[in-house]
Amino acid sequence: MKCKISRAAAKMLRTELDKPENEGKLLRIHVTHAHGDHAHYGMSIDTPGDNDEVVATDSGIDVILEKGVDFLDGVRVDYFYVPQEGFALSNPSRGNHGDH
Repeated sequence: MKCKISRAAAKMLRTELDKPENEGKLLRIHVTHAHGDHAHYGMSIDTPGDNDEVVATDSGIDVILEKGVDFLDGVRVDYFYVPQEGFALSNPSRGNHGDH
């Protein structure tokens, strides 16, 4: 499985992951709901379980993805400052380029 985290998103995520209360935890990306040919995504700070795969990214942040969930393979995490500041999760490899 693959995951891409943009530089801006990595900077914001590293700030959260470096907090003492998150020591030893990783970023989890999950499907909040799927319909048709695309899904919507969420994030949390968590520890991996038996049904998870830990994926290394080129940003240096390891990500937890649930095994066997096709919509998670190729997920991308971005962080935008405009028009509204916040994270955006999409999966261009699955035809999902953002929420609608």
